[in-house]
Amino acid sequence: MTRRTQLTMLAAALMAPAAISAKEGTITMFDELFETSMKDKKGITLHVNGQSIVGIVVKVGNGAVEMRSREYSRIIVKLDSIAAASLS
Repeated sequence: MTRRTQLTMLAAALMAPAAISAKEGTITMFDELFETSMKDKKGITLHVNGQSIVGIVVKVGNGAVEMRSREYSRIIVKLDSIAAASLS
C-alpha cells in the first residue's frame, strides 16, 4: 500500500462522521436555530468557508438547509459545510 493510498483512506475515515451526521433524520447542533428562523421568520447568518450567508430558513432536509433573502429567492447550503450560525 502506498503512502498516497494510506492518506486517501485516512481522509475518507475522517470525513465519514460528517457524512453520517448530515443524513436525513439526524439532529444537528443548528436545528434549534433553523426551527426558530422558520417559525418566527427571523434572520439567520450561516458562516461557510469564511463567508457569511444571511437569510431566513425555508426548509431543512436531505443534508441541506434552504434559505431565502432579499437578493436571492433560493439559497441552498450543505449542512456539513456550516462552521457556525447565529440568529439576527
